[in-house]
Amino acid sequence: MVLKARDGIPDWGQIERLLEEWQPDRLLVGLPLNMDGSESEFCARTRKFARRLHGRFGLKVSMVDERLSTFEAKQLAKEQNKQQRSYRDQPVDDLAAAMILQSWLSDPKLATDP
Repeated sequence: MVLKARDGIPDWGQIERLLEEWQPDRLLVGLPLNMDGSESEFCARTRKFARRLHGRFGLKVSMVDERLSTFEAKQLAKEQNKQQRSYRDQPVDDLAAAMILQSWLSDPKLATDP
């Protein structure tokens, strides 16, 4: 499930309902680094979101490098569907999130604190 934000503000109630249902021990947030590893302009917003998640729900939050996750997700979607996918018509956020999770599962030490 992909959660949408409105004007940069998430639906905190929807997040809370999912957390109550799933009871996670930790939350992962993708960190949108530049290709050279430096922080992008969105990193500050992403870190703020991660800190708010921790503050609201008291769960450990880890940041995971998300470089190339959307690119790789688009490639995978094209291979699976054997057709061109327009990001606008068929976003791949769910696939990219799965790749970020897999990256963390493969090596949790790569995650950083917000």
